[in-house]
Amino acid sequence: MRLSRIVFALLVLLLSFSISIGAQQPVHGLWVWKTPTVLAQPNAAERLREFCRSEHINEVYVAFAAAERAGPSEESQLAGLIHVLHKSHIEVEALLSSTDADEPGKSRDKLLGHVREVIAFNQRHSTAAFDGIHLDIEPQQRPENKGPGNLKFLPGLVDAYRSVRHLAEPAHLTVNADIQNKLLKGDSAQRQSLLSSLPRITLMLYELSSPNDGESSAQKEDKLSDSASRFMDLAYAGLTDPKLARMAIGLRTPDYGPLMSQMLNSLDHTLRGNPHYLGWAWHQYSQ
Repeated sequence: MRLSRIVFALLVLLLSFSISIGAQQPVHGLWVWKTPTVLAQPNAAERLREFCRSEHINEVYVAFAAAERAGPSEESQLAGLIHVLHKSHIEVEALLSSTDADEPGKSRDKLLGHVREVIAFNQRHSTAAFDGIHLDIEPQQRPENKGPGNLKFLPGLVDAYRSVRHLAEPAHLTVNADIQNKLLKGDSAQRQSLLSSLPRITLMLYELSSPNDGESSAQKEDKLSDSASRFMDLAYAGLTDPKLARMAIGLRTPDYGPLMSQMLNSLDHTLRGNPHYLGWAWHQYSQ
């Protein structure tokens, strides 16, 4: 009897350990921008699922269009895609983009309207619902916001993030947002504001290398490791709030070509021990 209790206790301990390890697995994300084009292809959902499996991707960011813009057929295809990915334990986030949602009024209201449309989609498709919202708001693209150190748009961007979070979290949706490294070069108050506005952010770490730059794969890995570590340290320097956003690193195919998988996996090796590290994300899916 005593031996069986010991065995049982060991099994419980092993299960708890396995769950704990699983919960610490980093995010491996993928952007899917041209959703209608992707879904129009034969076996689109299954092909995307197999790509995710082969690259160990566990969440996908799918460009979202409301029902009145997409039509019932496309909405049905999207729900089918979510269902297929969920069966393989791949989470799906609705990808929403804007260049001016940092500005209050019509632009902000338009973004929040899209968030409400995602929530309505989930209500119509409770068995194939989005898991989160993924924001791609880029005020830095407007001419008045260009230039190093020019962060005058940051308060409005933070307000937009908080407004989306206010709608999303009661609907059981997570929120993530893409950011450029410029945002991490602000002072501690600016970084505190940014990192406390959302639970997750994704740093778009582009143009460190190129496929034809003559550097070896080891050199590219070293450059990526140094840059990712530097920006991770820069983001959280002097900040002690335990509830700050965790950060993923986004890379794009044009920078690394056939070395993409290797470079992404090197991020896990470099940053996995950092408590602020969320994982990596691949920009973008192409068939």
